[in-house]
Amino acid sequence: MELIDLSAVRNAERSSEPYDYVLASNLLKQDKIDELRRDFPAIDKPGYLTVDEVGLHGRFKQLIEELEGPELSEELSKKFGLDLHQYPRLTTIMKKSQPKYGAIHTDGPSKVMTMLVYMNDEWQQDEGGRLRVLYDQKNYDRFKLEVPPVMGTMFTFLRSDNSWHGHLPFAGERRVVQIAWVKSQADVDRKKKHNKAGPGVQGHLRAVGAAHLGDRV
Repeated sequence: MELIDLSAVRNAERSSEPYDYVLASNLLKQDKIDELRRDFPAIDKPGYLTVDEVGLHGRFKQLIEELEGPELSEELSKKFGLDLHQYPRLTTIMKKSQPKYGAIHTDGPSKVMTMLVYMNDEWQQDEGGRLRVLYDQKNYDRFKLEVPPVMGTMFTFLRSDNSWHGHLPFAGERRVVQIAWVKSQADVDRKKKHNKAGPGVQGHLRAVGAAHLGDRV
């Protein structure tokens, strides 16, 4: 793979408390970072957008193809002990975040697994916007892990009824690609349809962090 370093996944440690997740750094090959930064889509809307709504080109388009490809799914299948090849994937991309995003949630039951790949050059500790692995749906301060959303960081978790996560408010540029392995193609189609709803509905969905996509991370 030209852009993804699969050894970052192989060498990462899987955690099972409070739920199953993997945190890895340097998923993206260092010598391709400048090209990936250059080709990141020019997105004006806040929130997560599907790839159908975003103009993909160059190295970034190639990155999406590699993230959606069988090689990465195979490594993650081995890591989690679950055959992910059987599940369709839904890819969404965010560039701009709003303070109302980050509410604590578990992701919807149509999701099997979620992977986040962050693409920000740097991130200050006190800025907010750092995903937290949480123990319940009410308490941001009691967390197992805080994920720095910097270039090449990958956070992947199996969806469950206790896969609580969220982040403190942040407004501004927060670049992240999300790949969700979903139970059926019908779920993918439904979620895409929700995201392509009219302006009024779109505004409502993004106001709660694109809840119908389960994309409040």
